[in-house]
Parts: sequence; C-alpha cells; structure tokens
Amino acid sequence: MSDSILANKGASKTKLTVATLAIMNITTVVSLRGLSSEAEYGTTAAFYYIFAAVVFLIPVALCAAELATGWPQKGGVFNWVSKAFGHRLGFLAIYLQWLATTIWFPTVLIFAGVALAFIGPDQTFDQALAANRFYSGIVVLVVYWLATFISLKGLKTASKISSLAGLIGTIIPGIILVTLAIIYIANGNPIHFDLSMKGFLPDFSNFNNLVLAASIFLFFAGMEINAVHVTEVENPSKGYPLAIIYATIFTVIIFIFGTLSIATIIPKDDINLVQSLLVAYDKLFAHFGLGWLGNLTAAAISLGVLGQIIAIISGPSAGILQVGRKGYLPLILQETNKNGVQKNILMCQGAIVTALVIIMTLLPSVQAAYQMISQLAVILYLAMYIMLFLSVIYLRYKEPDTPRPYKLPGGMFGLWIIAGVGLFGSILAFVLSFIPPSQISIGSPSTYIGILVVGTIAFTIIPFIIYACRKPSWATTTND
Repeated sequence: MSDSILANKGASKTKLTVATLAIMNITTVVSLRGLSSEAEYGTTAAFYYIFAAVVFLIPVALCAAELATGWPQKGGVFNWVSKAFGHRLGFLAIYLQWLATTIWFPTVLIFAGVALAFIGPDQTFDQALAANRFYSGIVVLVVYWLATFISLKGLKTASKISSLAGLIGTIIPGIILVTLAIIYIANGNPIHFDLSMKGFLPDFSNFNNLVLAASIFLFFAGMEINAVHVTEVENPSKGYPLAIIYATIFTVIIFIFGTLSIATIIPKDDINLVQSLLVAYDKLFAHFGLGWLGNLTAAAISLGVLGQIIAIISGPSAGILQVGRKGYLPLILQETNKNGVQKNILMCQGAIVTALVIIMTLLPSVQAAYQMISQLAVILYLAMYIMLFLSVIYLRYKEPDTPRPYKLPGGMFGLWIIAGVGLFGSILAFVLSFIPPSQISIGSPSTYIGILVVGTIAFTIIPFIIYACRKPSWATTTND
C-alpha cells in the first residue's frame, strides 16, 4: 500500500517500470495466512490457484486498467460503477469494498493470534492455546486496535512500520518455508500428497470439495488497487499487461509452492486451516535441528500480520471518505484528526470488527469462525467484483468514444472473453461461498447458511439506507 502511495507522488517526475508495477501488485496480493486452508488439497490446490488466476486475477487487473484509464478521477470503483449504473450502485460498490476488507480483518488477526501462541516452547500447549476461541478473540481485539492507533498517527509513521513488518514477517518467512521444504524433499524424505496428474485434477463428483477452494478468490483480491498507475507505465498498452503477467506468475508460484510445502510436512487429515503453517515451520526446523527458529518465525509472522493490517486498515476507509465528502456520508463520519486520518470511519470500522469477534466466540471452534467470517468477506467482495465486470462491459456500449489509454485487447470479442470469464468466475465463487464445507465442523449447516444469507442481506441494505437519507449539507467538496 505504501509503495502505491509513493509511486503516486512521484508520477509527475518518473515513469513506473514494468518490474516496479509487478512488484507493487505482488506486495498488494500475497499473504501467507491462507496457505493452510488449501494445503489439504495437495497438488489439486495448484489447479485451483491456476484456475483462479485465469478466471479472476488476470481479468480483474485488466478490466480495472481499462476503467482506471478511461475514468481516472478519484473514487476508484465508485466512479466506475457510477458511470455505468448510477451513483446509488456506485456507492454500494465502494461500500462493499470497504466492508469486505473490514470483515476480512478478524480472519487475518486470528492467524496473528495463532502465530503468537506458537512463540511458546511446547507445541502441544501452543496448539491448544491457538484453538481457544476466547484467547483468539482477545488477541484479535488487542492487535486490531493497536494497528488502528498506529494508523491514526498518520501515513508516514504507519508506512514505515508496515513496510518493515511486511519484509520481516511475510517475504522472508515465505522464502524460508519453500527453501526448507525443497531441501527436505531433495533429501529423500516422504511427502504427504499425491504427485500424480490424478491428484492434480479436482474430484468434481464431490461438490463440497469446491467450497473451500472458492476462498482462493479472496487471496487474489486487490489487484485492481494498483490499476490507477496504468498511465504512469511506459507504453501502457504493452507494459501494463506484462506487469500483470509477471505479477500473476510470481504470485501463483508463491501460493503453489508455499501450499505444497505445508502439504509435504503435514498429512491431509491433520491439516488445520488456522494452525498448519506454524506447525509446518516447527516440524521443518525440528527436522534440521533448528527448533529454536520456530519460535522466532512465529514472532516474525505475527509482526507481518500487524504490518499488513496497518498497511490496509486506512486504505479502503480513505476511499470511502473521499466519496462521502461528495455528500454520501454524514458529516460526523467525514471528520479527520490533526494527521488528516479519517478517525470516525476507523472507529466505526473498529466497532464492526469488535462485534464480529464477539460473534466469533459463540461458534463451535476457531476454525469454524475463521471459515465463516472468511466466506462472508468473500461474498461481499465478489459482489463488488461482479459490478466491476458488468461496468466495463456496459461502458464499452454506453461511452464507446471515451478515451482509454489502455483497452482490453481483441476489440469487443476480447472484452466479452476477458470480462465474461471474470464475471463467470466471480458468480461461480459467489454461489459456492454459501455452501458449508464438509471438511470443517461448523455446527448446523442450516445455521451456517442462514448466518451468511442474513449477514449478506443486512450488510447490503445499509448503503441503500444511507443513500436514501443523504442531505445536501453532507457535501463538503465539489472536486472529483
């Protein structure tokens, strides 16, 4: 996130290289926390990652690039959807983007709680502590509000902390995990997944196997954020697609090999959606006689999660503040502190996270809570992406003469193929997200579905109520 802001400030002086933009996209998308949830698929996870990249990641990035160059004003997805379908749906789109990120926070912070638990010397105790939902709830709240407090100090302080934490807690641990797993396999040690082509292709006869895979789409969410920089790339019609291809390949490789590293060390039946990444580190370090590094890595990963939260916590809220100042949010939510940070929106965001954490403690297990909250975030985020794909298609017909420095290749045929594939993939993942996974104990399936349906409807109604209640006095700026 900080890289994007710095690039924006220097846009008038320099051009972004293809490599720079590719790295920015990788930094925005890649996270280690989701690897455990796909490790139980073994080599089938590779199929899902490639499938999600083709039908979602690449279409999102390319469609966002056309929209960002055609309508480069501030507001992002609000501006794009508004141009296509009106301000009411535009406000819904940016609200969903902000809310999905907000709901996503507890799932990331549950992972931080697990990492903190694994700092202890006894793995059995660590695993028991990590599985305790009350412990997880307390850690989620403490870390989240710490990140909020740091964010309120302003962009300069937050960006320094988040950048350092991301390097220490995400990039370095990821490289260590894959490197040690490769050495482990090269030394002739057994692996716990099927390497055959049969293991690569999913079991389409078991519909429930697709449910957890739908969460991969959220792993790849966020590539549209850096589409605003497409005009800063030298020769955008060639440079931007190249940056997307490089970023996609690198991202998919990281996810595939990171996931298979966990599947190598831990048998399928023992994989836990929340803990297995840390268990894999402990087992690998113990195998190489470096057990003490497990505790150090757990601490580093906790720091990495904090850095990621700090980097993202104020981004979507800053976007909704910009839109709110056009008259879509009450004046109280438009207030900023002396550092220019949208303090009341962050407080509202924190209240939602706190409420979700309280609900989380009522569910059967941390694993069930992790899955349910993740799926709700996926559902809301995918609803926004569905609107994005529909907008790029509709605007080609509605405003065909609007200049677009970057356009999807292949004319109208290419538009329908790329945006159509993205739309199909998003709708498919959206539907699958409502189905209870058979691999996880989530209590009553009907209760699980009911919570997701009610949560989706309730959260979606809110922006329509705000829009209907808006007043002319809420508009505090006339700038785009």
